[in-house]
Amino acid sequence: MSDNVIYINLDEGFKRVMNNTKLFSKLLLKFKDDIHLNEIEASFKDGNNDKAKDAAHTLKGLAANLSLTELYKQVMELEAQIKAGNNNADQLALVKDVYAKTLIEADEVIAKYA
Repeated sequence: MSDNVIYINLDEGFKRVMNNTKLFSKLLLKFKDDIHLNEIEASFKDGNNDKAKDAAHTLKGLAANLSLTELYKQVMELEAQIKAGNNNADQLALVKDVYAKTLIEADEVIAKYA
């Protein structure tokens, strides 16, 4: 991944909320409390592929709806691996890294537009 990765596609995100930047900021703030990544991690430890798959699917949808582009791509790959029966710790680590960077960018968007 290069340093110029876009974690949040603001143009697309704003368009989804009809350019209501305050609403988009509010949705990002709510996303910060999401627990699905924790559910995926716990499910990996418990060996519960169905729960991991469901949590990944939900997180993928949230990322898509909020235009969290890199998170969407990485969770989509993780979900595909889970569906194939491969609980890939390396992909989970990548998702966690992208998630953390997405939250940093979300904080910047929230500070600017809330």
